[in-house]
Amino acid sequence: MKPFLSVIIPTKDEAKRLPLTLIDADRHLKRAEYSSEVIVVSDGSTDRTVEIVTRMSGLIQNLKLIANEANRGKGFVVRQAMLEAKGNYRLFMDADNSTSVDQFEKMLPYFKEGYDVVIGSRAVKGAKLDPPQPWYRQILGKASNLLIQLLVAPGIHDTQCGFKCFSEEAAERIFLHMTIDRWGFDIEAIALAKLYGYKIKEMPVRWVNDTRSTLGANAYLLTLRDLVNIKWNLMRNVYDQ
Repeated sequence: MKPFLSVIIPTKDEAKRLPLTLIDADRHLKRAEYSSEVIVVSDGSTDRTVEIVTRMSGLIQNLKLIANEANRGKGFVVRQAMLEAKGNYRLFMDADNSTSVDQFEKMLPYFKEGYDVVIGSRAVKGAKLDPPQPWYRQILGKASNLLIQLLVAPGIHDTQCGFKCFSEEAAERIFLHMTIDRWGFDIEAIALAKLYGYKIKEMPVRWVNDTRSTLGANAYLLTLRDLVNIKWNLMRNVYDQ
């Protein structure tokens, strides 16, 4: 039976955090009135991530695994899973469960209103951050977003929250044409949604900040590099080909 919702969880060495995320997602999805599948896609994990997912397949409802031997980047594996998923709606979320799958329930009314893409946001009214990000990350994030809005995604206040859902049609068209394999893939997905005329809704979510995260300034620089490439591709009509 075709699932109503596909939940995609990209992973890279997430053996410690992933099991609780899968258990929490399964708990919510089993209570839902719609059918679902959960796709874990490993981005060249070198720990026990693949082994753990394989062992949990008998416990978690409709759990599937895509195990890539080489590390290709989050953008690559999300694209891979989006195009292999079967759901009417296709959601990707973080392996650390920073935003729980139960937030999808808040997305459903927007899809019923005719939106094609609904993205979780930490920057719009109603969002809850627990705890808030360090001040320097907030400054870097806001500065980066101003540039992102200026160049490719006007009106979108948080392109980098790892909780985004696409209708089947939007997912298959957008991700088929994406080129960014790493940091800036979220920006490219939103830029393509705008380019192809899909209706986008930015929705506040509850986001739990993992204080163990080691994301540094280099990640922002790499994201900005991808942003320049996306803008260049738009200017050359690459995505229309």
